[in-house]
Amino acid sequence: MAKVMTINSGSSSLKFKLYEMPEEREICSGNCERIGLEDGIFTIKYDGKKERTNPVFPNHGVAAKTVVDALLEKGIIKSFDEIKAIGHRIVQGGKYFSKSALFDKDTEAKIESLIPLAPLHNQAHLTCFRAFKEVLPNCPAIATFDTAFHQTMAEEDYVFPIPYELTEKYDIRRYGAHGTSHKYLSQEGLKYLEGVEHPRIITCHIGSGASISAIKDGKCVATSMGLTPLGGIMMGTRTGDMDPSVFNYVVSVTGKSAEEVYQMFNKQSGFKGVGGSSDSRDILAGVDRGERLPTLTNRLFIRRICDFIGQYYVRLGGCDLIIFSAGIGENEPRTRREVCEEIYPALGTVLNNEINDQIHGKEALISAPKSKIKVVVIPTDEEVMIARDAYKMCILKEEI
Repeated sequence: MAKVMTINSGSSSLKFKLYEMPEEREICSGNCERIGLEDGIFTIKYDGKKERTNPVFPNHGVAAKTVVDALLEKGIIKSFDEIKAIGHRIVQGGKYFSKSALFDKDTEAKIESLIPLAPLHNQAHLTCFRAFKEVLPNCPAIATFDTAFHQTMAEEDYVFPIPYELTEKYDIRRYGAHGTSHKYLSQEGLKYLEGVEHPRIITCHIGSGASISAIKDGKCVATSMGLTPLGGIMMGTRTGDMDPSVFNYVVSVTGKSAEEVYQMFNKQSGFKGVGGSSDSRDILAGVDRGERLPTLTNRLFIRRICDFIGQYYVRLGGCDLIIFSAGIGENEPRTRREVCEEIYPALGTVLNNEINDQIHGKEALISAPKSKIKVVVIPTDEEVMIARDAYKMCILKEEI
């Protein structure tokens, strides 16, 4: 047995879990929030308890030290030496990484070179890696990339129709995101497809950030997010795909800079831009009240999901399984029902509504026996995928 920690850092947050491996038993988890502000929040869950305090986190280094000190002070570990490996989630791996990689100088340099493609995320990931390296200097670490799973796409699925010299010179292409989640879902989904020789799966990671992937024989063939997480389906604050001329037109009619409009499309659009709130629960409450813009927002969201499912059904040459996951996909029966009703005339998806309505955050087969495609809910677990790779690479010393 060995203890492995997973780290998922944002620009102002640090989420962590500690596992006993290879049993994959979660020992504790927690979150450092509001890093860089004067009113930090530290939450830790262990032994059936949940504790919350309000330390100040001037930077990620202080947050990292707070985490490991808490593990020691609360008796979760007896020595820092018990932590045998750390796995860091990295949003953007670019063209360099098709699987997890040991954190060495080359890996660190490549992640740093990709900061322009994920400025808020990759910089925070590196800051956090360096912070933990300082606190636990002898503990090996790996990087697990959101983009890695999507590296199996064919060239015609990831190249954009822009002048090709830009593609070559600046590595402009579809990278996708949520790859660790899509990989986990596709592996877990196989138990519903016993006897299917070449499984065709459409995974719907539907949360405030959302993406859809088409997976055949365990490999990604297409995914909805693009160069950055702005692409794909409509999201909590992001536009998703649309006519690119909208960007130039908004710049010209508003007088805003390109950067201001880009930030608007990232942070003020999607649910928030159309319906007034980035939270799907607020949108659906507005639908129930008969309000026009929340109703339009919900219809846009459902339509965009269905568009990608239909596109990927064709891309896969059919579909054996549709998986719903992430915040909305796991917890909102209404969204799952409306998607399946909309695609029913073409794809024959039929839900068992009694089961579907009961499913909130747990795994279940929700399609009816007469459905032409099986539909399931599987809560995603990106952290356990990271822990598995860290255990294999740092402790078992295996190639993955």
